[in-house]
Amino acid sequence: MLHYAAVFFVIALVAALFGFTGIAAGAAEIAKILFFIFLLIFAITLLLGLIRR
Repeated sequence: MLHYAAVFFVIALVAALFGFTGIAAGAAEIAKILFFIFLLIFAITLLLGLIRR
């Protein structure tokens, strides 16, 4: 999932170089959503790992 966030981030940067269009905004929004989902899953698995010890 982090890979997808990084890919959409790169797409947003490339689209921004060619002009800030809807493509750049859409890719940046998807990257942001995927990043927060990944962060949430990371926090949950970290807590579960600490509880199991």
